[in-house]
Amino acid sequence: MAAAARLGTGELFLQEAVFRSRGAQAGATLLAPGERLPDGGKCGLGARAAVVLDLSPKAEVLFAELWPDGLSEAAVSAAREVMAEWVSRQDAFDRKRNHFLKDFRGKHGFDRGAYDEDQARAFRAGVDAINAEVDAQRREHAERLLSLGS
Repeated sequence: MAAAARLGTGELFLQEAVFRSRGAQAGATLLAPGERLPDGGKCGLGARAAVVLDLSPKAEVLFAELWPDGLSEAAVSAAREVMAEWVSRQDAFDRKRNHFLKDFRGKHGFDRGAYDEDQARAFRAGVDAINAEVDAQRREHAERLLSLGS
């Protein structure tokens, strides 16, 4: 597999870990609707990230594409660490994005169609900056994952 394609597959693998974990997190949030954050606030994401490292069927396929010969026990352990770290980082980025949106909408309103040019530009710039951080960090974590099979 070409390096760029392999990196993309590594990023998809990490996204699957987030999706799998978010499923558990959503269930936990539904079961604890009164749960408060340490600062006393509430968040639709719950108080903390759920980290679930068992592989979804799609993640199993991606794993086989990335490491057709499998990984050693030590490499699997290291991969699980990278996955857990990424799930937690993604959760933090999602919270950062949500707080940005809440603050921006609180200041300028919910109707993006009513934003003037400067507001619309500031909104897009804020979201784009967070998304760029996410992309860069996901790529870095994927590179760390891919180095385990070397």
